Amino acid sequence: MNLSVNIGKLGLKNPVMTASGTFGYGEEYAEFVDLGSLGAIVVKGLSLLPREGNPPPRIVETPAGMLNAIGLQNIGVESFIKEKLPFLRRFNVPVIANFFGDSVDEYVGAAERLSDVQGIDGLEMNISCPNKQAGWLVFGTDPEVTSEVVSAVRKVTDLPLIVKLSPNVTDIALMARVAEDAGADAVSLINTVSGMAIDIKTRRPKLANITGGLSGPAIKPIGIRMVWDVFRAVSIPIIGSGGIMDGGDAIEYMLAGAAAVAVGTANFVNPTATMDILSGIKDYMTTNGIQDISTIKGGLIWEREDL
Repeated sequence: MNLSVNIGKLGLKNPVMTASGTFGYGEEYAEFVDLGSLGAIVVKGLSLLPREGNPPPRIVETPAGMLNAIGLQNIGVESFIKEKLPFLRRFNVPVIANFFGDSVDEYVGAAERLSDVQGIDGLEMNISCPNKQAGWLVFGTDPEVTSEVVSAVRKVTDLPLIVKLSPNVTDIALMARVAEDAGADAVSLINTVSGMAIDIKTRRPKLANITGGLSGPAIKPIGIRMVWDVFRAVSIPIIGSGGIMDGGDAIEYMLAGAAAVAVGTANFVNPTATMDILSGIKDYMTTNGIQDISTIKGGLIWEREDL
C-alpha cells in the first residue's frame, strides 16, 4: 500500500497533515500522537513579532462546529526558531511553517527568516484568516494584491510555498489561479468561514471580537465544493481542510481533488484524530482494493459531463 504524496517538491509519507492553529507547535500533542507518523506538521501561524491576540471570550461552540477569534496569537518567528523548532527536529516529519503579516514587507521578512534555518521543510502563507478587522484581509480577497504578495514571497524563498486561501470570496477558483500564476507550489483550502453568534439573554455577541471563523463539520460541504472547484482550475496540488473528523471525510476531500488533507477542529475533540483518520484512509484502501493513494485524487464520478 503506497500512501506517499507529493506537495510540489515536498514528499509526504502519507496525506494526513495538521491544520495550522489547531496543533500548536507539536509539543502539545506529542504525548498523544507519534509525530513521526504524520504526513506533515503545519505549526501555529507565525508573525515577525509576537502577538497577544484578541481578548476573551475567543471560542464559542456552535451546532456541528466552533467559532474562534483567537486573533493570531503567537510567539513570533524568532522564538519559534529558538524554542520550538529544536523539538520538532527530533522527528522524521516535514515541518511546514505557517506565517502571515500586516504588509507585503512583513510577509517577505517572515518568509526570508523562516527560509534561513534548517528544519523547516515548507512554508504556508496565510492570506485567509477572517478575524483581523482591518488591513491584511484584502490579501486574500483581492486578486491583484494576492498576486503581489505571493510573487514577492516567491522571490525570497526556495522552499515549497503553499498559499492558504480564504473561503470568504466569490470565486475561489480565480484566487487559486492567481496564486498558481504568482508562483505557489500548492494551495490549501479552506480556512474558517466568517460567522457570528449572539447570546439572546444578554443580547451581546458571544465573542469579544463580535465575529469569528467557523470551523468543524458544519463547513465540510463548503470545503469539498471549493476543492472541487479549484481542482478543475489549477494544476498544482491542493491540500483540503474543513470539518475532517474521520477517514471517510478525508476520502471525500481527495475524491474532490485534494492530494492531501489537513486536520483542524477534530484535534480539539480527539487528540488522536490524525492517527484515527490515517487508519480510516488505510481501511478504505484495503476494502476497495486500492494500492496507491494517488489514484483516489479527483476520482469523483459524476454524470453531468457538461459541467
